[in-house]
Amino acid sequence: MPSMLTAVTVSDLLHQLGDIPPERVRLKPSPGTATEADVVAVHDREDRLCELVDGVLVEKTMGYYESYIAATLIRLIGNFVVEHDLGIVAGADGIMRLAPGLVRIPDVSFVSWEKLPGRRLPRQAIPDLVPNLVVEVLSEGNTPREMARKLDEYFSLGVRLVWLVNPMTESTEVYTSRNQSTVLDKSATLEGGVILPDFTLPLSALFPASPL
Repeated sequence: MPSMLTAVTVSDLLHQLGDIPPERVRLKPSPGTATEADVVAVHDREDRLCELVDGVLVEKTMGYYESYIAATLIRLIGNFVVEHDLGIVAGADGIMRLAPGLVRIPDVSFVSWEKLPGRRLPRQAIPDLVPNLVVEVLSEGNTPREMARKLDEYFSLGVRLVWLVNPMTESTEVYTSRNQSTVLDKSATLEGGVILPDFTLPLSALFPASPL
């Protein structure tokens, strides 16, 4: 469901991308002209991760604490997925093409074997993949409108479960559809539902201490 860049001004551009901070928008190549090749080139040349949205390279941002939370989830979900032989788990550099012209990089993603014919792992730099589960760990540079756009994309393209983890409030919003969600605080237990049956995670284990 990627759209065309319709912005006329810089303000229009930032608004179309979800009111994101201007420092996350790459100006080379010019907004509206970027391609998947540019995503790969920036990663190879600068070791920086960019999503491709409406022909614009949008840099991903993640602090150390957010990275720790994502890594913890990768470890716990990954161990469960391997133990039950369910599929594969990727981290915050798992670039994927959700649709032509739309490249996203969830902080954590789970793809079931059913989506991988012959259980063949993708070897392309940017594979065609729509995960079963997506986890986004919110950073300071993320905005409500940006995350709303991502939720629209994820669910319209086939993602069935999204967890938005908020380190600042030590809470997780669980989306089972675009318009159905539940907010869990630190005292609650996160469950995998029909996507990861029997998976449970006390959120107190995910937020053991406040960041420095």
